Amino acid sequence: MKQKELGLAELIAIGVGGMIGGGIFSVLGLAVGIAGHAAPVAFAIGSLIAFAAGYSYIRLALTYRGDGASFTYLQHAFPSYPIVAAFTGWTVILGYIGTLALYAFTFGAYGADLLGSPGHPAVRVILSAAVLLFFMLINLKGARSSGLTEDLVVYTKIILLALFAVAGLLNIKQDHLLPVFNQGVDSAFMAGALIFVAYEGFQLITNAVEETRSPERNIPAAIFGSIIITSVIYIVLAVVAVGSLTPAEITSAEEYALAQVARPTLGEAGVILVDIAALLATSSAINSTLLGASHMIAEISSQAMMPKLLSRRTEARTPWVAVISLTLLGLLFTGLSGLEVIAAFSSMTFLLVSIGVSIANLRLHKETRSHKGLIWLGLLLMIVTIALLLVYLWHNSRDTLTAIGGLYAVTTLFATAYLWFSSSRSSTRASQ
Repeated sequence: MKQKELGLAELIAIGVGGMIGGGIFSVLGLAVGIAGHAAPVAFAIGSLIAFAAGYSYIRLALTYRGDGASFTYLQHAFPSYPIVAAFTGWTVILGYIGTLALYAFTFGAYGADLLGSPGHPAVRVILSAAVLLFFMLINLKGARSSGLTEDLVVYTKIILLALFAVAGLLNIKQDHLLPVFNQGVDSAFMAGALIFVAYEGFQLITNAVEETRSPERNIPAAIFGSIIITSVIYIVLAVVAVGSLTPAEITSAEEYALAQVARPTLGEAGVILVDIAALLATSSAINSTLLGASHMIAEISSQAMMPKLLSRRTEARTPWVAVISLTLLGLLFTGLSGLEVIAAFSSMTFLLVSIGVSIANLRLHKETRSHKGLIWLGLLLMIVTIALLLVYLWHNSRDTLTAIGGLYAVTTLFATAYLWFSSSRSSTRASQ
């Protein structure tokens, strides 16, 4: 794509496509299971957190054009402490592995439902593995979907979900919606923290700043616009869900909840429609995540902050080792983890990364011309959100919390060992 070719419509497609890629298809059942009737409130809370994080991404992207990644923002913010950017890079990649697993898990769950085997773990795992391996091969060949095709897929998805939402609103049972906080007020905030991963994806817009026409106008409009569009869709669909079925009916189909919600409104045809929409959405998200994350890994490893092997490319400039590594780790995570573990891990990881980006913006606020009060407000909101997520996991799912802690511990161990080894080797060479 030529430089300066992306307008507002294309940028919004990137943001909405990234968020709805897994989004509502993945976490609706989790949100209802925790918050009950207040699931729409939980999605609204998630959108507020996304707005808070989005502000710093916008200011940094417009100031450091061409970088477009949290890893680089931290490099600018802490030039004397490269280890900060290095750990951020490792954390971001960890988050991408989590989202790959989430998208593959969701693809498998909806695929199994479409094949008449809803909730069947073996079918789900086989389909999850198949879609990851398929897009690994696509990426290894260096194939890319055209921008027009991606736009059409995203906007078609928006139209289908919007039509389903409107049809659903006409058939909701008002007594299903009350009382709003039937699980307690705090449950809405805890659910909002757990499902924050549904808003991960707007950051992809910042990676396209160099190809954007009038970025000062279009980047902020695209990020905030895509969050608004996605939020409205999520909230309305959550209202349709709790207004159409009981929380127990929704959570019984947690992994493919949106398909079940379609049944009372549109019958079996609606279920098939939602299943197909989920397969398209997650497929597109897997492809774009593999593409973007593998190139990011190659860039970080080329700066000696990850193993040099990961920067190897084919003649077509495809970072093949990074593509294969991401796929294998995604396969492992998808096969060994449940939906709650994957969603909680991914949400927490991107919350931590967003906090890091906000801290970078705080340090660079003069250069980015940012309002310190807005940065602090966002930081406070995200810190409170992580605290709520930890409280929820501690009281309701300590195994999940233990698994997440183990993943962070292993990653920290590997990152520390590699960075120490790399630093020691560089010092030895310098002294010779």
